[in-house]
Order: sequence, then C-alpha cells, then structure tokens
Amino acid sequence: MGNLKLLLQYDGTRYLGWQRQREEDPEHPRTIQGRLERVLGRLAGERVNLIGASRTDAGVHAEAQVANFHTTAPLAPGEVLAYCARYLPSDIAVRSVEEADPRFHARYLARRKRYVYRLWTRPYADVFHRRYSLHAAEPLEAAAMRRAAAFLVGEHDFRSFTSMRSKTKSPVRTLFALEVLEGADILELAFEADAFLPHMIRIITGTLLEVGAGRLDPQAMGPILEARERSAAGPLAPARGLCLTAIIY
Repeated sequence: MGNLKLLLQYDGTRYLGWQRQREEDPEHPRTIQGRLERVLGRLAGERVNLIGASRTDAGVHAEAQVANFHTTAPLAPGEVLAYCARYLPSDIAVRSVEEADPRFHARYLARRKRYVYRLWTRPYADVFHRRYSLHAAEPLEAAAMRRAAAFLVGEHDFRSFTSMRSKTKSPVRTLFALEVLEGADILELAFEADAFLPHMIRIITGTLLEVGAGRLDPQAMGPILEARERSAAGPLAPARGLCLTAIIY
C-alpha cells in the first residue's frame, strides 16, 4: 500500500469548503475533497480517501494545502501529477506529488498552520481582487489593530472567537503570531497557530476591523477574550479574504 502526499492550490469561491459532504453527489461534488477524490479514484481504479491538513470553510482559498491518500494501485508521482493537471477543474491545482512514509498523516502530523486574511483598503472596489480580499472602504488604523492583536498571541481559551458549540472539544489553542502587514493597497492579517477553531480567524478579523475603524478600543480585546462568549466579539468576516498559505510539519 503506497502513501502519496500532495501539495494543492485552490480557489474556494464556488465550493462548499474542503470537507466532503454526506449528501454530496459523487459525480458532481461541490467540495474540494470530493472533486479530488473523484479524479484520483478514477486514476487508481479504487475508492480514495483523501486526508487534508486543514478543513477550510466554504469560500476559503488555499495556496499551500497538503493532503495524502493510501492506495494499492502502483501509481508514480509524475503519473498522478499529469492526470490531475488534465482532469481537475481550473480552480483546483496539484502543485506536487511525492511518495510519503506509510505513517504520514497530513492532518495529525501538522504542527502549525498559516493563514492570511487580505483586505483591499482603497476607497473604491477592485474587480480583480474581489474574490480574494474583502473591500474595507473606510480607513483602518493599523497601529490600533496591532495593539489589539497582541492580546491574542499565546495559549488562550478562544471561545469568544469561534462558532463551535461542542462542550467536549477544547477551545484552547496557541496562536504563535498575528501580524498586521501594510501594503500600498492591501492590508494583511497573518495568523500562525497549532490549529484553529471553526470560524476563529474570520471572527478575530471581524473584531480587528471594528478596532481599525475606531468603533472598538484596542484594550477591549483582553476583556473580549476573557469573556469566553461569542457574543462579546465582533462580526464574522466574509470567507473570500481568507487563504491557507502554509502547513508546517
């Protein structure tokens, strides 16, 4: 049984996220995992279970998603790469394929994940950025956003910044970095953590936007974190500005 590791890119605009849905039509899948499994399964001549490092939400993009699958078929990495290039839709691309250790698991062995949320900060919208960034028409104070972001770095209970309702799963995560990076037209929020809770990045982003616009004091981020209540934080930012940029093993 071989184990193949894939490095992927995708535009998540028209998909329901990474994870395959139970009710999904196997011939017309609407998830990234479903699309890939259909193509890989036809190549392998058997059912494929593709394991993704990060379960991106509907509308979220990826520049460097990692996945793996086990197969009994004698597939060479180059053969898989060429087949995917031919049969995958243009908004999903396999950048590389390699043979992995039989014990390699894309999700369980990941140590850190990096995401970037991009904001288009010009007063006017831009047609060519509309799928990959959120238009923030009002002026944003980046320095205030940095002061607020500093409260979140470290190991914390992030219950205020998640839509997760499970009482059995831990809401504690370690956020190693949260940077506010200014460019000429784009402001980026760069996140790095051991793992992220459902909607965690998008809720933090929505809260930081309130700070940047002057509607929320940066010092309020501490009490919001300590409240451990979703209602204490800001709104959920749209998915289109979020992109998975790296998985670290």
